[in-house]
Amino acid sequence: MRGGEKTDSLHRDSVALDSLGMDSLAVDTTKKKEPLDAPVIYEASDSIVFTKDGYAHLYGEGKVNYQNIELTSAVITMNMDSSTVFAKGVADTTGVETGTPIFKDGETPYESKIMRYNFKTKKGFINNIVTQQGEGYVTSEEGKKGADDEIYMRHGKYTTCDNHEHPHFYLRLSMAKVRPKKNVVFGPAQLVVEDVPLPIAVPFGFFPFNSSYSSGFIMPTYGDEMNRGFYLRDGGYYFAISDQMDLKVLGEIFTKGSWGLSAASNYNKRYKFSGSFNASYLVTKTGEKNMPDYSVSKDFRIQWSHRQDAKANPNSSFSASVNFATSSYDRSSLSSLYNPQQYSQNTKASSVSYSRNFPEIGLNISSTFNITQNTRDSSLSMTLPDVNISLNRIYPFKRKKSVGDERWYEKISLQYTGSITNSISTKDNLLFKTPLTQWENGMQHKIPVSATFNLFKYINIVPSFNYTERWYLRKVKQSYDPSPASTDHVKRDTINGFNRLYDYNLSLQMNTKLYGMYKPLFMKSKELQIRHVFTPTVSYTYTPDFGKSRYGYYDTYTYTDEDGEVRTVEYSPYEGAVYGYPGKGMSQNISFSVDNNIEMKMKSDKDTTGYKKISLIDQLGASLSYDVANKRWSDLSMNLRLKLTKSYTFNMNASFATYAYEFDENGNVVVGDRTEWSYGRFGRFQGYSGSFSYTLNNDTFKKLFGKKEEDEKNKDNKGKEENEDEETDEETEEQNNNSNMRKTEKASVDSDGYLAFKFPWSVSLSYSYSIREDRSKDINIKTMRYPYSLTHSLNVSGNFKIGSRWNMTYSTGYDFTSKEMSMTTLNITRDLHCFNMSCGLVFGPFTSYNFSIRANSSMLTDALKWDQRSNTGSAVTWY
Repeated sequence: MRGGEKTDSLHRDSVALDSLGMDSLAVDTTKKKEPLDAPVIYEASDSIVFTKDGYAHLYGEGKVNYQNIELTSAVITMNMDSSTVFAKGVADTTGVETGTPIFKDGETPYESKIMRYNFKTKKGFINNIVTQQGEGYVTSEEGKKGADDEIYMRHGKYTTCDNHEHPHFYLRLSMAKVRPKKNVVFGPAQLVVEDVPLPIAVPFGFFPFNSSYSSGFIMPTYGDEMNRGFYLRDGGYYFAISDQMDLKVLGEIFTKGSWGLSAASNYNKRYKFSGSFNASYLVTKTGEKNMPDYSVSKDFRIQWSHRQDAKANPNSSFSASVNFATSSYDRSSLSSLYNPQQYSQNTKASSVSYSRNFPEIGLNISSTFNITQNTRDSSLSMTLPDVNISLNRIYPFKRKKSVGDERWYEKISLQYTGSITNSISTKDNLLFKTPLTQWENGMQHKIPVSATFNLFKYINIVPSFNYTERWYLRKVKQSYDPSPASTDHVKRDTINGFNRLYDYNLSLQMNTKLYGMYKPLFMKSKELQIRHVFTPTVSYTYTPDFGKSRYGYYDTYTYTDEDGEVRTVEYSPYEGAVYGYPGKGMSQNISFSVDNNIEMKMKSDKDTTGYKKISLIDQLGASLSYDVANKRWSDLSMNLRLKLTKSYTFNMNASFATYAYEFDENGNVVVGDRTEWSYGRFGRFQGYSGSFSYTLNNDTFKKLFGKKEEDEKNKDNKGKEENEDEETDEETEEQNNNSNMRKTEKASVDSDGYLAFKFPWSVSLSYSYSIREDRSKDINIKTMRYPYSLTHSLNVSGNFKIGSRWNMTYSTGYDFTSKEMSMTTLNITRDLHCFNMSCGLVFGPFTSYNFSIRANSSMLTDALKWDQRSNTGSAVTWY
């Protein structure tokens, strides 16, 4: 049934009216009540009963709407004259109360058991109110709603547990004032956990419920550290600067004088760029003043990450990844001390890069700024800047309007690549004290000219000319100082000025491809075909002698030795230059290389083409060169690549020495002039290193052994899934309506009707190895071979869930050479519904432990917590 406005004709009784009782001269002195600003619309699913005294009773899912106010309840009594309503629920046969009132003012709903409300004054009394504000729930036995939507409560509770009727923990509020979606201010409150009052109370409190992006204070954490005393850290203020940028300022202070400040900011401009910036400064004081062990260290760290959106500018990009810190920062920061991976990290790398592309002329310019740190010895290498310029391949002799066949000179092409660098290697505390004259800098130009011709249709011939030029701003002249007081008799004099060095070489390369097909006699139904692709390459390279005096790339000085003989020492003034210098002596090299590729094709119904390709050997290659001028062979290099699976490729690169070991006149082992082949032996294996990893989990064995069972199970469940679609839709809708409620999963059963056993787990295995000659041992005189040593290690990491709320992660390793376990970490977490418990153990060089239990709510996680961890000043002794 449905009703309209509050004035209804059913209120009048025509029989009760007596025309004789009415006096036309009488004046009605009764004060008229002010009408409402909008009609009151009401309805009920069962019935609506009107009484003579002006009441309307709504039974069965009653609903009353006035402006933006909505009230629903099983029973609603409405006074049509005074604009008041009374709502309550009803108890079923089991005594469970259903249809309790739900009052909604705008977007804020209130649940209660009994409610009285006045539409005109917008005030009301609410018993057993329940309202959700932010991440938590506010409940109260008695509440009064004001005209400005504020609620005054007595004997209330505040909890972030979604089971608000019987929460696992709550703050017992003696009195409180709630302003929906703004805040709650309360008087004396006590913490209650599992219905047990704890001796933890506060005289007053304040919880903000601002759903919008806003600024606010950050509560600090507390604890103690043996060397620095008790501390408050990670407390400060959060600045909501704009929708595109924020700022978080934190501080820390210790009772023994140490302190620190940090600032972190995130920024994001849609379709333009995004990034984060973090800077921190620490002052660490250890020991007692005026004592020998007293020390003060000042450290800082800068982290910056910037990424440009690809849509911002297709022809230019800017990115940054900066992680710079003083060498002792990680040893002073508590965050690093309790992070074994970060504390044991010895190197830090930073880079800032910018690139610009000019597609009209095919020019690309890129610049990078790099810093590499080694915190172990505080060494630092900086490159500022490193500029690279490249020009796409051009054909200068190609006709704009070609007619007929292509001429031979039209195939000639050239490129240009240039680079500029300015770098230094020093200690981090000397970086800003080093003069610019000690920086290593230079510029290099490379211009390769080449062409490709075809000989006899099957052989490719590629002649090329490569020109390289280097520019340096100084050179170092050397001379001999015979003074006895000089410890280093070689005197070095730096001469500043422009220096130009150039060299070039000529090369000729020939290559072709040979194809071989083979059809095996077995498995004829699969139509097997094996293809072998053989690619031989021969190249010749000629480089003139740039060691002649006319080039000026080499110089000499003389001195008289102890025997009175005059010695001449040759050197290059450009030793140690960033781009090197031209070599001495004429060079003629002939290089040989071969590549092999073997694939198999077989008939398959699973492929859309009807055939499936399988790679047997993706690449098997070898290369060797011969120096004509020095009449000497190079080492033999071989490589193998196998595609074992879709996600794993095996790579192996090995080198075999050409020349054999021999003894010199002093009995020392040296590389001789005779080849291994002359002794009837293959090249000497020089070593190999590699690694591989694999991950095992629940699905690993299912894919291997349980495929048929899964197919049958999927067929059986197909019909069930169709029947459960409607139920799933209803559950999804219910979850959407209660998005803040904890999601639960239905227990599943196996094929025998028992509760299905689930034990999610994963194990990642990583094995690395290295085989090298062990020259610390004696050589085998018969074979002239050193014994080989194997260095290998195994790393294991993974996780497994004991139950739906238990999770365990671990990582460990073993070094087979040193026969020691590497750093082992174990982390255990337990979901306690509205709390989270975690425990971490570290075994190895940095032994430590930590235990933490804290509230899941982001608003209470820094307030309701308990942390216990080992002291960083000394290692933990395990018994």
